[in-house]
Amino acid sequence: MWLMIQVLPDNIILLLWLLAFKTYICQTSYNTRNALPLWNWECINDKCLPLKATHVSKLQSLETCNMLCSSIQIWPQPTGSVSLSTTAVPARSDMFQLQMIQAPTKIVHEHLQEAFAHFREDLQRIEHGSRGFEEWRSVSVRLLVNGSDDPRMTLETDESYSLSLRPVEGTAVALIADIAAHSFCGARHGLETLLQLVWLDSYMGSLLILEAARIDDAPKFPYRGLLVDTAHNFFPITELMLNIDAMAASKLNTFHWHITDSQAFPLQTNSIPELSNYGAHTPGDVYSPDDVRTVVRRARLRGIRVLLEIDAPAHVGHAWSWGPVADLGDLVFCLDLEHWSDYCSEPPCGQLNPVNERVYDLFERLFIDVMQLTGVEDMVHLGGSDISLRCWNDQFRHTFNDSMDLWIHFTQSLLKRLERRTGRIPKLTIFWMSSLSERFKSDIRRYIDNIGFQVRHAAWAQTYVTGIRTIMSHEDAWDLNAGQGAWYEENNGAPYNSWQRVYEHRPWLKHGTGVIEGGEATVWSTEVGEGSLVAHTWPRAAALAERLWTDRPEGATRPVHARLDVHRTRLVQRGIQASPLWSMWCTQNTHTCN
Repeated sequence: MWLMIQVLPDNIILLLWLLAFKTYICQTSYNTRNALPLWNWECINDKCLPLKATHVSKLQSLETCNMLCSSIQIWPQPTGSVSLSTTAVPARSDMFQLQMIQAPTKIVHEHLQEAFAHFREDLQRIEHGSRGFEEWRSVSVRLLVNGSDDPRMTLETDESYSLSLRPVEGTAVALIADIAAHSFCGARHGLETLLQLVWLDSYMGSLLILEAARIDDAPKFPYRGLLVDTAHNFFPITELMLNIDAMAASKLNTFHWHITDSQAFPLQTNSIPELSNYGAHTPGDVYSPDDVRTVVRRARLRGIRVLLEIDAPAHVGHAWSWGPVADLGDLVFCLDLEHWSDYCSEPPCGQLNPVNERVYDLFERLFIDVMQLTGVEDMVHLGGSDISLRCWNDQFRHTFNDSMDLWIHFTQSLLKRLERRTGRIPKLTIFWMSSLSERFKSDIRRYIDNIGFQVRHAAWAQTYVTGIRTIMSHEDAWDLNAGQGAWYEENNGAPYNSWQRVYEHRPWLKHGTGVIEGGEATVWSTEVGEGSLVAHTWPRAAALAERLWTDRPEGATRPVHARLDVHRTRLVQRGIQASPLWSMWCTQNTHTCN
């Protein structure tokens, strides 16, 4: 990874500074006080240092200094070669034009067009309708996809891309940005990187874009996820889509939607409306099929899959209580028990009846509903966490081993129904890992090549995961609720997972012989509600994104801190209200805070 250093002639620098001065004097809409800036930032020894703006001929904003000084301001940093000029030219959002070079199918072509429209919208948000230059450069964005004819994110998707940005030979008024990829998702990542080479210069009141760049990039891990729980507390889809926008800006590729739990079943389905009728918090706190399709569409155009989890057999509640009324028998046991702490981690308890065939009939219909809504066919998440063998022991007067057999029976029955309805088992069927997983692994050998564990506890990684495909979600680093305690206890002793803690966690260095698909941060909504999801999650989830995309050996150093701060500013400019990483002083004086 290297930088191509170019030095602007002094007369060009002077011209840019004078244009900036002209903009500052004329644009009262941008600076209502019509005052000169207090500071000028200069790149000295690879650091942006603030100096009093006493010489207008040397005016440079912090944003421009950050982008043109030595550090690579792309988040996550690319894994391949990088060549960036240190010269910039003015740009305007409506002067970015799409030129389709190649797309393997009509649907990929259409997805590329819509993704470019989103790219232009993001530019407009950053631009804020600024006016300042008459010397804007047009940018022709040329997209070439030579590979997958499926625009969806799948387990086989090649997310690599290459980006080349250069001036048009023989003219000083145009740039060409070539993005080549083997999939729609790779091309979309290329658009995201191009977007990060554009910024709003607050002194000039105009967008600027690097004059030249060459980047080759591909992620280290194929699964890079973020779980959001909407069962404990409800989030409107507008908030979920902002979260998806932030995921795309950071190149995460899996929105794990933990949509149901014992507290609520807010998913409306056409085939089983009773689940949300009995299980939603209120009639308004539901996600209709159209709501889910809206989120899925937004995610797909951002290169993200929506993995919809219907947790079972535990973590079910009143949504399944209507069985006797519908002559289906008991669908759920252990509901509304007085001593809930003996049967589950949070009330209300509830666990499906593993010997009632109607349970499996309902799940067959749910499988089809979920696949049709999300379009995700090669991956499914079947939950499986916090199973209470005591619940089944009490109900059937079984021994521990008998109830363990019931869980194996339940899981095998689900897999057989899924296979029967879809004609095949998905390539990756994910279960939450637990202390019961070793027995589980040994008893489902028929499906072992299609099974993966999502691991929440680091202590389980070596003991249980050998030979199993694994998604890491270690609570001691990537649970974004850690440190808050739980509603039923004063303090559980867990430390707060800061962005530094998230960034520095590299569990694969101590992992056994399992196949690591990737990792995922989790946001459980027990103590997170409407209006707080984005600020609670970002930019900490972006730290995970770079860890999973790039996995650089360095820890959370101050230069990384400063780069993440630049990325956080980008998110805010795009309407994603990520929390600050430090004080404004440190943003303006990173050399002091380093």
